[in-house]
Amino acid sequence: MLMSGSGFLATLVSLRLQAAGEPALIVGVVATAYFGGLALGSILAFSVVGLVGHIRAFAAFVSLFSATSIAYAIQLDAIFWFFLRLIEGFCMAGVFVCLESWLNERAAPESRGRVMAFYMIALYAGQAVGQLLLTLGHAWPSIPFIAASILLSLAVLPVALTPMPAPAPPIGRIMRLHRLYQASPLAVVGAGTTGVMLGAFYGLGAVFARGVGLADAGTALFMSATIIGGIAFQWPLGRLSDLFDRRKVIVATFAATLAISLAIFVAAKGRGELMMAGALFGGACFALYPLCVAHLNDRLKPTQRVSATGGLVLVYSLGAAGGPLPGALFMDFGGARGLFLFVGLCASGLLLFACYRLLANPPVPGARQRRFQFMPRTTPLIAKLDPLSGEART
Repeated sequence: MLMSGSGFLATLVSLRLQAAGEPALIVGVVATAYFGGLALGSILAFSVVGLVGHIRAFAAFVSLFSATSIAYAIQLDAIFWFFLRLIEGFCMAGVFVCLESWLNERAAPESRGRVMAFYMIALYAGQAVGQLLLTLGHAWPSIPFIAASILLSLAVLPVALTPMPAPAPPIGRIMRLHRLYQASPLAVVGAGTTGVMLGAFYGLGAVFARGVGLADAGTALFMSATIIGGIAFQWPLGRLSDLFDRRKVIVATFAATLAISLAIFVAAKGRGELMMAGALFGGACFALYPLCVAHLNDRLKPTQRVSATGGLVLVYSLGAAGGPLPGALFMDFGGARGLFLFVGLCASGLLLFACYRLLANPPVPGARQRRFQFMPRTTPLIAKLDPLSGEART
């Protein structure tokens, strides 16, 4: 319910701003606010949860999110909406801290892999289904915002009424960025670049879809197809990276992202073509972050993996905050398809860097290469759900 209520707001906000005549640059600025709040929350939300506990913190974060989601109906103003998105990003980071620390507390070591899998399904399936709420606003423009607020409010109930004891306050450890870069330059630069590409897509993907002629229903399906593709391709790409040099799989995935982005920029026109291209783009781009996490973990001790994942989450969030603005500039000068030209340029730059790292360093020996694990871009606590992490075994 939480992801269904919140996952489509980025799409809806971008579409409403575009319909009000705001240029792509303003839409990009508003999109940046959410990722800025997410980055800020990934650092500060641990303190809030530590002060008041998980249940109160979760209720506070979700209630504030619910209030901001319905506040959009008060006034369509880019500055007002900028601050609403900033608050929502912070609240979402706090929600992830509460959920993931609770899952870590309750999951037994032998069930952590299953818990991680179901958590991923809940995140991405809810986000994909939520896109369909875009079609509710034809008769009354406020209905999608009201629906989001209702779903978010209902999401509080299972936590507020649970008889389970709350877990201990979480500790969010983040490895310093220079140590991360020393461990794996490719993982750090790759995670940051992936953040830039996905930040631009989440902030402006709906504007692209409308710009190439899709209606609200088509835009919702395009965004959903991209998310579903992101789920479907992570498993096969992850397994390939277990069998071969993981860096080569990362290189190939960035090359695929480049090729698909350029195909969308140049050729994809029909509705069916756009849906297929969106699914392929999501499949390649969504897999890049967990591949970078797995590559970094190959070069670290098990006890370092949680703090390292926290560092990569921060790198990704900062990259995502920096993606919508340049993406919007490309759309202002190159039309709606300029978004994928920007994404393609990002992918090409990282592809060159990845090829350089492939030549500069030897691969990790197969015996030291750990198994690939699905890894959402949420908080460092998600790494503890990995059954192969050092903290899971202790």
